[in-house]
Amino acid sequence: MRSKLTISKALQVLLLVFLVIAGLYYARTFLIPIAFAGIISMLLVPLGRRLEGRGLSRGFSAVVCLLVFILSVSGIIALLVWQISDLAKDFSQLEQKLTQAIEQLKGFFNQKLGIPHAEQEKIIQQQQQSGQGSASKMVSGVMGVLVDIILVLVYTFLFIYFRTHLRTFVMKLTPADEHEKTNKIINDCGQVAHKYLTGMFMMIVLLWILYGIGFSVAGVPNAVFFAVLCGVLEIVPFVGNLTGSGITFIMALSQGGTTVAIGVAITYALVQFIQTYIIEPLVVGGEVNINPLFTILVLILGEELWGIPGMVLAIPLLGITKIVFDNVEALKPYGFLIGEEKKKRSGGFIDKIKGWFNRTEKKEKRP
Repeated sequence: MRSKLTISKALQVLLLVFLVIAGLYYARTFLIPIAFAGIISMLLVPLGRRLEGRGLSRGFSAVVCLLVFILSVSGIIALLVWQISDLAKDFSQLEQKLTQAIEQLKGFFNQKLGIPHAEQEKIIQQQQQSGQGSASKMVSGVMGVLVDIILVLVYTFLFIYFRTHLRTFVMKLTPADEHEKTNKIINDCGQVAHKYLTGMFMMIVLLWILYGIGFSVAGVPNAVFFAVLCGVLEIVPFVGNLTGSGITFIMALSQGGTTVAIGVAITYALVQFIQTYIIEPLVVGGEVNINPLFTILVLILGEELWGIPGMVLAIPLLGITKIVFDNVEALKPYGFLIGEEKKKRSGGFIDKIKGWFNRTEKKEKRP
C-alpha cells in the first residue's frame, strides 16, 4: 500500500513538472517580459528605497530608477555602435578576404566533390532568394522585440511602484504563523537577485579591462569593440564567452593572421583562468549556489523553452527557486539537489585575500 502511495506521489510530481514546463513554453511571449521586468526591478529596488528615504515619492523614484537603467544600457549600446563605426572602415578589406575564401571553397568543392561552379552559383542564388523572402519576418521580429522592450520597462515601473501591494498580497496567501518566514523568503530572493546582478555587472566591467588589454597586446584590430562584445556576452553563461571569443578569433585570423589569432586564444585562456579563480569568487561570490550539472541543464532547458532570453534568465530564476525550496520544509530535498554541497576550505588563495580585506576593515573600524 505504501509503495502504491509513493508511486502515485511521484507520478503527481512528474505531471506537475510537465504542466509547468508546458505552461512556460506556450505562455513564453507573455512570461518573458514579466520575468525580465521582475529581475530588473529587484536590481533597482534598493536604489528606489534610497531615493524614497531622501523624500522623493515612490512614483518619481521609480521613474528615476528606470532612467538610470536606460542610460546605463544606452551607454553600452552607444559604445558598441561607436566601435562598429570604426570597424566598418575595415569591412572592404575583410570583404576581399572573404571573397577569396569563398573562391577557394568553390575550387575545393569542384575538385574534391565534383560540384561544378555553375551548380554552386545556382545553390547560392536559391539561398539568397530564400533570404530575401525572410526579410519581412526579420522586420516583424524587430518590431516584436521593440514591443517587448516597452513592456519590460512598463512592467518594471509597475513592479517597483506596487511592490508593497504585491508583498501584502503574498502575505495574505500565507497563514499568520508563516508571515515571518514568507517575509524572509521575499527579502532573500530580492537580495540574491540584486547581489548577483550587481556582481555580474562588476565582473563584466573587469572583463572589458582584461580583454581590452589582452587584445591590444595581441594586436587585434578594434580591440575595444571585441573586448566590450566579449564582456557583454558574458550575461549568457558558458555560451556567451565562447561566442564572443570565437568571433574575435575569426576576425583576428582574417585581418591579422595566425600570430594575432594565437594571441586571442592565449588572452581567452588567461582571462578565463582569472575570471574563474579570482573575479567570480571575489565579485559574484556564492550568491547563486547552483551545482554545475543543474547550471548546464537549466541553460539548455531555458534555451529550449524561451530561446536566448531563457538562457539569460535561467541562472537568476533558478537561484530564486532554490531559495524558495530551501525555506519550505517539503521542498528542501529539491533545494539540496540543485545546490552545491558546502565544502570547508582552508588556506585557499581566495580565502587569504578575503581574510586580508576583513582584517583591513576591522582596523579601519577601530577608534
